Amino acid sequence: MSSGCKIGPSILNSDLSRLAAECDRMLQSGADYLHLDVMDGHFVPNITFGHPVVECLRKQLGNDPFFDMHMMVAKPEQWVKPMAAAGANQYTFHLEATENPGILIKDIRESGMKVGLAIKPNTTVEFLAPWAGQIDMALVMTVEPGFGGQKFMDDMMPKAGANMIVSGSAVMKSDDPRSVINLLRNACCEAIQKRSLDR
Repeated sequence: MSSGCKIGPSILNSDLSRLAAECDRMLQSGADYLHLDVMDGHFVPNITFGHPVVECLRKQLGNDPFFDMHMMVAKPEQWVKPMAAAGANQYTFHLEATENPGILIKDIRESGMKVGLAIKPNTTVEFLAPWAGQIDMALVMTVEPGFGGQKFMDDMMPKAGANMIVSGSAVMKSDDPRSVINLLRNACCEAIQKRSLDR
């Protein structure tokens, strides 16, 4: 994915019985990529879906949409190959869920996916620093992982200058998702421009 501001709706709060249609609706509304929340009931107190669903979505939606898998799972190592085979483009795992981030990063790369590294709100951004040169994306969570529809934590803002924004219910529950996606993208791009001018 090129630089600039990317908006990836999290389809967690959509009608999960119509997942492919909801993904398609987001893409038609201007989404740059899809953020797919995988929860295993161990790392977070909720269960969503796994690689069989991703494989079906890939078949339904074709090769174009970029699937960023947000792996909120206790053993991220064990799902790398299945997710790659299912058609995932990026594998975003939690730093808190593994003791060997370096090995996991290498595995993800070798499987042909991009690497994302996520941290929970209570994890300081310094823990990401040693891995910054080896990953494609850092995901700084602004809600506790596990459930959609939570209130955005304003105090997370200083942790990252973001160029990829994941939004769940704000986009999914809107009557006009295109306008929300545009609003987010414009706000993000303006902030990036302002930051580069401030330097």
